[in-house]
Amino acid sequence: MNAHAHDARIRATWEANAAAWTEAVRARRIESRRVATDAAIVEACAARGAGPLLDVGCGEGWLLAELAARGVTPLHGIDTAPALVAAIPALPGVSGEVCDYATLVRDPARCAGPWRTILCNFALLDADVTPVLAALAHRLAPEGALVVQTVHPWAALGDAPYASAWREETWQAFGGAFVEPMPWFYRTLADWHAAVRAAGLVVTDLREPVHPETGRPLSLLLVLAAA
Repeated sequence: MNAHAHDARIRATWEANAAAWTEAVRARRIESRRVATDAAIVEACAARGAGPLLDVGCGEGWLLAELAARGVTPLHGIDTAPALVAAIPALPGVSGEVCDYATLVRDPARCAGPWRTILCNFALLDADVTPVLAALAHRLAPEGALVVQTVHPWAALGDAPYASAWREETWQAFGGAFVEPMPWFYRTLADWHAAVRAAGLVVTDLREPVHPETGRPLSLLLVLAAA
């Protein structure tokens, strides 16, 4: 399966699973999010103060709602799945629209800006993330930052070799009526660093939220700025 086919399948999977995903998030059934990673991304974004903030791959809008409650506005979310964008809560200072990553790469101005903060919370799933990172970098304000949270390479390794490769999310740990597995690209720490550098960005902060009981890392959180 080529890159375009993987991208099309990822988009189709999110649309097909939109209702199940929204229910799982709002019911707080995903343990890693409940115990550490949700709080980590909220803290990282809220620490940057007021908006404007762009949430890329915003899903059903939980993070937009959480930040709005903390007074971070204006907020705008984009996602490739119309069903998820339709679920974004109607709140003052919060907006959303359907937009895919290929559009952002082709026309970075499509996401407006400049933005004080752009975030990608578990939203970079393709094999080549450098083009979208570079496109977003061009939409940052001079003092802006791009905040990326992704699966921790060591936590997600499992029994597979430590090498960047396509994998499949079956959703089994999330409960609910998920109807289609999703391909996603596992990336080593070195390959994350290479992608960030190739996009013209530098890491200004790196955090590794851990499980409060096991002490094992649950995610990798990067705060990036233009080089």
